[in-house]
Amino acid sequence: MYEPKFPHLFEPIILNRTYFKNRIFASPQGTSLSTYGNQPTTENMMFYERKAMGGAAAVCYGDATVDSEHGMGNGPHIHLDDFGNCVHLNRMAKGVSRHGAVASIELNHCGSSSRVSYDMGHKIYGAIATDTKNFHHEGDIIAEEMPPDIIQETIEKFANAAWLCQHTGFGMVTLHGGHGWLLTQFMHPTNNRTDEWGGSFENRMRFPLAVLEAIRKKCPGLVIEMRISGSEIYDGGYDLDYGVEIAKALDGHLDLIHVSAGCHERDEVFTITHPNMFLEDGVNVKYAAEIKKHVETPVACVGSLSDAQMMEDIIASGKADVVEIARGLSADPDLPNKAQAGNDKDIRQCLRCSSCFSHVLQGEEYSCAINPQIGWSMEQKFPRVPADKKRVLVAGGGIAGMTAAITAAKRGHEVILLEKEPELGGVLKCEKDVPFKYHLHQYLQQQARFVKEAGVEIHTDTAATPEVCESYEADAVIAAIGANEFVVPLPGIGGPNVISAQELYVHPEEAGDSVVILGGGLVGQELSVYLGMRGVKCTIIEMLPQLNAGGNILQQNALNLQYPKYGTEIHTSTKATEVLENGVRTEDADGNEGFYEASKIVTAMGMRPRQKEALSLRLCAPEFYLVGDALVSKSIREANWNAYQAAMDIGIQTVM
Repeated sequence: MYEPKFPHLFEPIILNRTYFKNRIFASPQGTSLSTYGNQPTTENMMFYERKAMGGAAAVCYGDATVDSEHGMGNGPHIHLDDFGNCVHLNRMAKGVSRHGAVASIELNHCGSSSRVSYDMGHKIYGAIATDTKNFHHEGDIIAEEMPPDIIQETIEKFANAAWLCQHTGFGMVTLHGGHGWLLTQFMHPTNNRTDEWGGSFENRMRFPLAVLEAIRKKCPGLVIEMRISGSEIYDGGYDLDYGVEIAKALDGHLDLIHVSAGCHERDEVFTITHPNMFLEDGVNVKYAAEIKKHVETPVACVGSLSDAQMMEDIIASGKADVVEIARGLSADPDLPNKAQAGNDKDIRQCLRCSSCFSHVLQGEEYSCAINPQIGWSMEQKFPRVPADKKRVLVAGGGIAGMTAAITAAKRGHEVILLEKEPELGGVLKCEKDVPFKYHLHQYLQQQARFVKEAGVEIHTDTAATPEVCESYEADAVIAAIGANEFVVPLPGIGGPNVISAQELYVHPEEAGDSVVILGGGLVGQELSVYLGMRGVKCTIIEMLPQLNAGGNILQQNALNLQYPKYGTEIHTSTKATEVLENGVRTEDADGNEGFYEASKIVTAMGMRPRQKEALSLRLCAPEFYLVGDALVSKSIREANWNAYQAAMDIGIQTVM
């Protein structure tokens, strides 16, 4: 008899007579690919289906609106008040359910945060009249207090949307009652309406309970989940005690209470709702654990969950009945299947770098820094035509080189990897002792192991010179030799008190009691947090008008929240003019001179691709590919993406 490594995690659960094969649910993620008519594309459907194929017991399509006139907060909402979407919804549900998972969909109304509805010229409503300055429009925009007749219409719209979803094959709906949307607005302590829909706690709960009752009446047998914020965390938001009271009021009226935290409309907690890398794994589980003590309804937890043993312990200890995962199933959609087979060491755990969500917020599709297949799920649905076997030489064993080598080997090629250092991993090995980069270090070690297990012929302590590369007589060369540090030639920049960010990551004790970091990119910013944790006073000097996390807006938000904790000084629109023995002279955009004293001066001015060295390998084989930082120094996401694509392109068979 098979003895599972994680028996509690893979014990089935029954909700409203519906069978769920394990306790891992794919948490709602909003659609990022939809047509002009707000219909999901086939690629987007496959994004969710891939999670079902990976073993999740339930998969939730996020961000569907019950009211496309008054409730649109984001552009790509799926419209659940449009019966023309029936065929699309049916395909969505079947795509998930045919793999043994329960198809779910998130029902939402954004209330006073319905930005898109407002921009379309429609009235928007909240539980109370609301000043919505955060729309970034000139002047104040007022969301009107939702009138009783509109309340009744909205209740019916929730019920009709649930019926449409059940009718088209969904086995569960998830009501979004957290993070500041309409249901939250009614439940919130600030709902001081003077009619039956607000004022007292009983009246505040009337609207969500009426929605639940209407859905239950119209859709018997449909599993109803509701996400709530266990605590809103920020000053002025409600606390865990109030979250417990909400859950107690909901108890018995639904099938699963999904406990999240925070509020979308508050920048200071957005990266706690979607936990950043500076927070511990499972940071928001405590809210679900407390709520579970007070209710009979099963409880789900969510937030920075990707470690199978941690999830097993959550279920075994009774902190929650279900664990829900969003980004972790982008990093590795096969997480459930790997954990069930006891292969948890092979799970690619989310870095919590927020690259995925940041790009979605900027209008792009879902992607993942460590999983280059995300965003192109249709390509993974069917087996590829086998590649013509080639002899592939990969120059460089960093992020891009390891991905290229693994991918090429899996395609059936004979792969040789050259790395000038004693071990694989590249420049980011320097961050192995940084607490908030634990998952990155784990990833680098895992990738190095995958390279070996793929049968790649590895040569460390071997520089990829043209002479060496030619000696292997390869059919294709992938140049992934990285980049060199770029340093502006300032007076005094070569002094003994100057150290590179990379060196300081390895030897943080050399920082002394204070540093000036020249460069406000991601490397310099994250270094300042690491040093701040060690008690070092940091000052960042950046020439541009703002700090630059490489387009990762959520990581920038998370970093901004760290600086006040450690007293970090930020000076933008400021350039260093001279390095002295005890500090740095500067000049700001207005010509004002300054001086910042420090024990050490840190160079973090960026990286310059080693294109000249890489191009010297161009004629070492008939095929040549330039990837990673050697092509353009950007991010882990970019390095993995172009390395993966280069390796996939080698040996493609064409039909003539």
